[in-house]
Amino acid sequence: MQHRTLKTAFAALVAASALVLAACTPATDGTTPGTTADASGAPGTGGTAIGFITVGPKDDYGYNQAVIEASVIVGEAFPDMQILTAENIPEDDSAVATMEQMIDRGAKIIFATSYGHLDAAQKVAAAHPDVVVVQQGNAIAGEPGANIGTYFGTVYEPMYLAGIAAGAATETNVLGYVYAFPIPQTIANINAFIRGAQSVNPEATVVTVSTSSWCDPAAQREAANSLLSQGADVLTQHQDCTKTVIDAAEAAGVYTVGYHADASELAPAGWLTGAVWDWGPLYVDIVENITVGDFTGGPFNANYRVGYKTGTNPFVLAGYGPSVSAETIALIAEQQAWLGSDEGSPFLGPVLAQDGSEAVADGVIPSYDELDGMNYFVAGVIGNLAN
Repeated sequence: MQHRTLKTAFAALVAASALVLAACTPATDGTTPGTTADASGAPGTGGTAIGFITVGPKDDYGYNQAVIEASVIVGEAFPDMQILTAENIPEDDSAVATMEQMIDRGAKIIFATSYGHLDAAQKVAAAHPDVVVVQQGNAIAGEPGANIGTYFGTVYEPMYLAGIAAGAATETNVLGYVYAFPIPQTIANINAFIRGAQSVNPEATVVTVSTSSWCDPAAQREAANSLLSQGADVLTQHQDCTKTVIDAAEAAGVYTVGYHADASELAPAGWLTGAVWDWGPLYVDIVENITVGDFTGGPFNANYRVGYKTGTNPFVLAGYGPSVSAETIALIAEQQAWLGSDEGSPFLGPVLAQDGSEAVADGVIPSYDELDGMNYFVAGVIGNLAN
């Protein structure tokens, strides 16, 4: 698929509702490209709409904004389909009710995009075998049903590259990391970030603070202030809404590495780079696979993952800020190519755990599946998995 930028303006979206209906005339011809009207009866075909639910708002400068922007790209690729979006949907049975409403509106394809939406996605898929539900970021244990799957990118690879920019920029050798919960995704991101930083600056450390929330501006502000008081001169995060931490870094005159969506406009002085989602091409590929009746038994009817080694990673680096040197940019490009090779990985052994024990033996490259279960901090991380 031709690449499209996620910076597509989404002024066409109707603001401020939990369920937003964007564009389009229902499909009437099963042979018309860009529709799901298909006589095959395969899951996901025959619908007139595509649904997206998010756990937060579309303007969070982060995770949910990236989803909503990509849904616009899906609408452009499938102009005869309605695009239904629902924001601020909790990770409970509220998500079931919202997806049921979308099905009532003609959706036969639904993207449940928060880590905690998996249970709701499985309930809806079980109740509606003609509907395909794809869930973002979590993983299904065992064999998935014929009409469900999960998908995600290899997020820690771009965070390793962003860590190189942070390690080159820091003067205090203290990097600050605000994160939500100690799940494998966040742990791997933190570990990759410090590994990247230490590849250019062995003295670098990263101090971590958990907010126990995907989006709690008050907790984020407190965490950012704590990290600044400990001497951090680069702040980054794994939070859905990113503005608070970025604002705190910019106000303090320190550097920032963005996450989920390009928020460089918030930090014209301190922005280094960001690890951000470019979901549009993958979303379009998933919808195309479903609409032609090929979902069941296909690549997306599984726990689908892509990274630099296996395909086009939907998690990419944002543009660089003014303080990132040409030398650092060239090194990051070189390291990205290395990550895509058989020999490259942020976790190429030896890797020591935080307690000094060997986590990965010398010369070993953990598989993507192994890293999906990461449950330890590496050496150089200050903090523990309980906070």
